[in-house]
Amino acid sequence: MDLHNKRVLVMGLGLHGGGLGVTRWLLKQGARVTVTDLKTADDLQPTLEQLREAEVEFVLGEHRARDFENADLIIRNPGVPRETPFLQIARERNIPVRMELGLFTELLPRGMAQVIGITGTKGKTTTTLMTGAILQRANPKTVIAGNLRVSALELLDQIDATVPVVLEMSSFQLEEFEELKRSPHIAALTNVYPDHLNRYRDLDEYTWAKAQIFLHQQPRDFVILNFDNAVCTRLRPKALGQTVWFSRTRAIKQGARVEKDWLVWLDENGLNKILPIENLIVGQHNIENALAALAIAKAWGVESDVIAAALREFKGIPHRLELVRAWNGVQYINDTTATAPQATIAALQTLARGDRQIYLLAGGSDKGLPYGAMAKKILETRAQVILLDGSATEKMERALTEQNAQTQVAGHAQTLADAVRLAQTLARAGDIVLLSPGAASFGMFANEFERGEQFRALVQAL
Repeated sequence: MDLHNKRVLVMGLGLHGGGLGVTRWLLKQGARVTVTDLKTADDLQPTLEQLREAEVEFVLGEHRARDFENADLIIRNPGVPRETPFLQIARERNIPVRMELGLFTELLPRGMAQVIGITGTKGKTTTTLMTGAILQRANPKTVIAGNLRVSALELLDQIDATVPVVLEMSSFQLEEFEELKRSPHIAALTNVYPDHLNRYRDLDEYTWAKAQIFLHQQPRDFVILNFDNAVCTRLRPKALGQTVWFSRTRAIKQGARVEKDWLVWLDENGLNKILPIENLIVGQHNIENALAALAIAKAWGVESDVIAAALREFKGIPHRLELVRAWNGVQYINDTTATAPQATIAALQTLARGDRQIYLLAGGSDKGLPYGAMAKKILETRAQVILLDGSATEKMERALTEQNAQTQVAGHAQTLADAVRLAQTLARAGDIVLLSPGAASFGMFANEFERGEQFRALVQAL
């Protein structure tokens, strides 16, 4: 792809690193780059600082129609809805609109044949990193990228035809693969629950975006599906690739499952014990993640002992049930990436034990999601909730009232600092203070990672 001297417009610089990486890569190709973002220079300061010496035209705090009319190529950030009128201007002039992952997979030596793609409402990041850890033991050159605050394009130079590429793929990123009619050689769908209903009309449209990960496969390809998730089982007839199931709760006859507290693999050669569950990072959801990674690795052809060693050594990832500090006998746990109620439910399920009290810091920006099941789990686990300001918070309170769980609300906080201080006064030795918001972070924070970093800093300062 010759981009030398081409006018390329990057729509959405953002703070997660993707827009930054795309811009740097385009400059290396000799492109004339304009970056446009509705955020202001002040909002984008951390990213702009890294482009201080770059020859880039910045259009910040607005989009201009002329930039979309005069570009040779537009790269849109996944966070930008494809229906935005500015992209329509480009399409009417037949100006190509692409996203990073689509461009990246097009430029790989063997294209989608060397790609393992992983998506899902919950567990996709952990499953991606578990899978990457396994594949890196088998092939140290394995690349892990995608929806991980890592620019895939900047990794192209280190990828040859022998290198497996493990990509976390969000529903937003997968929208482009619907347009390209392209799916990875191995596609994994960890689960589908209601999410991003502020972007999609309903659960069906969101599900359809997720399903793009396997809808364009060939019979030689593999699709990894969760037998315990109703949406996954409903999607199975649409799969053209070979289906590999995983299940935490069912005695499936082939695939990855649990057998007497072991992860096991079943195929035509019989049952193969892989690893005792006690060797995994904590949490029922992490058993599912490990089963998905096991199924993916087997589809790629990795040996059982390599899989076992990688899963045994996997230590988890920041911002996901991360123990920040134990102070005065209280555990402070950062689960900021729980941006949907189902993720908060999983956290409560994992941490609720015996008589210990959980003080849950929850609330934030509404994504159009229901909170009845989360309220029910709060009541069931007797968690005390400190509610953060945000558009989702009123819905949470309403759901708690409908569950007759008003007494579970320990207080309200206008800032995260207020919430941590209140939790500190309430918690006693043996208790847990858990940041697991069940909502997005917009408004109060730039993103969920900033929310988690602030929580860490506040806890460390106690």
